[in-house]
Amino acid sequence: MILIGLTGSIGMGKSTTAGMFKALGIPVNDSDAVVHDLYRTDAVEPVGSAFPGTVRDGEIDRAELSRQLVDRPGGFKLLESIVHPLVRERERRFIAAQRAAGADIVVLDIPLLFETGSEDRVDTIVVVTCDPQIQRQRVLARPGMSEEKFRLILDRQMPDSQKRARADFLIDTGHGLEAAKQRVEEIIGLLRSGLRSERNA
Repeated sequence: MILIGLTGSIGMGKSTTAGMFKALGIPVNDSDAVVHDLYRTDAVEPVGSAFPGTVRDGEIDRAELSRQLVDRPGGFKLLESIVHPLVRERERRFIAAQRAAGADIVVLDIPLLFETGSEDRVDTIVVVTCDPQIQRQRVLARPGMSEEKFRLILDRQMPDSQKRARADFLIDTGHGLEAAKQRVEEIIGLLRSGLRSERNA
């Protein structure tokens, strides 16, 4: 079974691309979706203790958590130390289930793949990218997004140029959805034919 590490900076179209893999029958483990679920379950107590006032109706209030992180940037490390082990455990269970089901390829959608040193956990890395202006327009159009919040997020992420240099495969979403879908299909075909990286092709 081939483990694809799918990553890309905010606004690059990674979630949309993950959906394309899923639509083509490739199982996807979405780290962001796992975190959302953890904020309603296993992470509520430890995150609530570390960040007082973030629990509302038995769940982590993401808006309040974000507000506290803006005021306390050092809190990112603390939050990650709580959440990342829980995410890894969910990921291990996903991989085991897909292996048992006979999947030949699975996607691990990991936004901070390089930043968390997770590249060694996958067989091949697909980086989703686009022009910085397109990225900026997409991100600032999101509800509740501000220049300050965008800068904070970018500061935590490896620059796109470095991610591209370390990718086995690239998907540029700046050319439209159809082109991105064709690229996803091409990558699946290349992996099934035995090619694990275009860098060495």
